[in-house]
Amino acid sequence: MGTQQNTADGLDGQTDNNQDIESIQESVKLRNLRKEFDDVVAVNNIDLEVSAGEFVVLLGPSGCGKTTTLRMIAGLETPTSGTIVIGGQDVTTVPPQDRNLSMVFQSYALYPHLTIRENLEYPLRKMALSVDERSRKVNSVAEMLGIREHLDKKPDQLSGGQQQRVAIGRTIVREPRVFLMDEPLSNLDAKLRVETRAELQELQQDLGVTTVYVTHDQEEAMSIADRLVIMNEGRIEQTGTPKEIYEKPANTFVSGFVGEPAINLIDISKGWSRRLGGDVPSQAETIGIRPENLYVEGNVDSDVRESVDLSEPVSLTLDLIEPLGDTYELTLTDESDTLITVLSRAGRTLTEGTDVEVVADMSKVHLFDSEGEAIR
Repeated sequence: MGTQQNTADGLDGQTDNNQDIESIQESVKLRNLRKEFDDVVAVNNIDLEVSAGEFVVLLGPSGCGKTTTLRMIAGLETPTSGTIVIGGQDVTTVPPQDRNLSMVFQSYALYPHLTIRENLEYPLRKMALSVDERSRKVNSVAEMLGIREHLDKKPDQLSGGQQQRVAIGRTIVREPRVFLMDEPLSNLDAKLRVETRAELQELQQDLGVTTVYVTHDQEEAMSIADRLVIMNEGRIEQTGTPKEIYEKPANTFVSGFVGEPAINLIDISKGWSRRLGGDVPSQAETIGIRPENLYVEGNVDSDVRESVDLSEPVSLTLDLIEPLGDTYELTLTDESDTLITVLSRAGRTLTEGTDVEVVADMSKVHLFDSEGEAIR
């Protein structure tokens, strides 16, 4: 995976060297899966199907049940009820060592007394392979991941990114039916995490191995997933592509969890439907407006004004201006609400403490009912 001194030795151009690594594609099906710990329901009767070769990310806050779900797929936790089917085989009661899955953890879990070659070889020792076959597979994976020159080193001689490559390589070399990954990049610094997730996505696409990946980092999830599974309090709130999840959230939880800055959720009873001038159904109780769909008058480009359905102007006080690289984040308030919007640095000069007029793109407004479920 990507390292500061090894960027050129990444995955690009390496996939021709993996002839010793076989790509296996299996589907994963969870049916009415439940896990209880005493009186705590960690996973609450979920149903999920992961297609063969798909990269699915379980995303949600800490304690939502995503890691417990992953551990049940791996066989490290026994379901209270429900079934797990992999490649058409019911593995609910199959021991983990007999499922032919590989799991990458948050910690690298490398053997410190073994060389990198020996760490990569370790999963192959129980297989009926000759010494030459093991060596070919290890060399192929090391070449693929850009770590071949480090094979004779010990883990403590490698950077964090290189150690994570070894951990992933140890997973690949086994040729598992499914990759399971539990926040594998969380120990890396921000720059290396971005580099590594891009290479990890490319690697998964090249190998085509079905992957179930757990994270609480929405940016990471949105960037690598074929499909997202948003979890909360042991339940699945919504599944869909990153685009579907962002543009059509199923409820207020999903809309508020996905997106940075967070969506503006406004109580309709405070008169916002009238103030925005939109046609709002009677059952709607909450309006959701993403910051990028809220504009300050005087900073609306002419092409935007012509192409979107803008609301009537609403007067708000500009409380705070926060510079964020090439944009500003603005905090706007009135007597009852606080809203966030973003503004290009190319926009007109604004002053904290002054009143401004804001307009919303009504075609991008989200409406939710009294239960927080999406109306549109």
